[in-house]
Amino acid sequence: MTVITGIGAAVRGVHRPADLLLDLLPPGGDDPVTRLKGRGLRYKDRATKLALCAGGDALAAAGLLLDPGLAVPGESVGVVASTNYGNVDTVCATVSVIAESGYGATSPMMLPATASNVTASWLAISYGLRGVNLTLCNGGTSGLDALHWARTMIDAGRVERMLVVGVEPANEMVERLAGPVFDGAVALVLESAGSAAARGARPLARLDGYARRGTHEQAVAAVLGPSPAVGLWCAPERREASQVDGARVHDLTALLGPCSGALGVAQCVAGAAWLGAGGPGAVLASTAGPDAAAAALLTSAGTSAAATARPATAGAAR
Repeated sequence: MTVITGIGAAVRGVHRPADLLLDLLPPGGDDPVTRLKGRGLRYKDRATKLALCAGGDALAAAGLLLDPGLAVPGESVGVVASTNYGNVDTVCATVSVIAESGYGATSPMMLPATASNVTASWLAISYGLRGVNLTLCNGGTSGLDALHWARTMIDAGRVERMLVVGVEPANEMVERLAGPVFDGAVALVLESAGSAAARGARPLARLDGYARRGTHEQAVAAVLGPSPAVGLWCAPERREASQVDGARVHDLTALLGPCSGALGVAQCVAGAAWLGAGGPGAVLASTAGPDAAAAALLTSAGTSAAATARPATAGAAR
């Protein structure tokens, strides 16, 4: 069994992760990256800075950070980052320099930042996370896919816990390529129930089912099975009119803007906040892209999907 033991968010107007459950965020707000201090920030892109803020908050909330360093062995903690646009500004700027002035004109400080895994790498370097390190750039399903791969690494015994971060930056290059997008990062710590219990951590939620299918309807059906009582449905970006019977529908795209690779992680952070505060029922998170859809089911850390099962009804989610 894998559980969520810490959550974090670095988004303007979001003062704590539970604010992701609001219907409207206050306008303005401080830029989260202003919280970062110290050397070495100049050559980090915005996605990396946002991820460091959210990731640090999630690790601290899980009780894994001491001053200084980790409270557990570094090799027991891995990282998976989900981002579709993360460092595209750095890549495009570097390509432009090479096209105009040749390879010799590039900065040796910036070239490492053109790697697609730069955000996950800086999370590992900054917080001493020496376990498996992954990056997913997988379109609309990327965030929930990241949770799946985090759990897979835990189940395989590669690590005891994983920091999962979803991040997308808003900058001129991203907006030129994709239009206005969410600007921020969300993060959670997923770990085995055994390791959480051994260190006395209080789980917020349990990750039960996950499925990736050709359509949203198929993914949701695979996760729900004998449909558990869903209390909160975090809907995909372009959802159809149908919904899960009896569930509160929460649209994080309407709250934050198009979240791309961060959406699935944001849904699970919101879901963990819901369950951690005693919210009723299970939480269904679902995302969809042009060629695939994904769904995940979170339940109370003290229950499982089977314990909350009820007969499936005709109004299944689409």
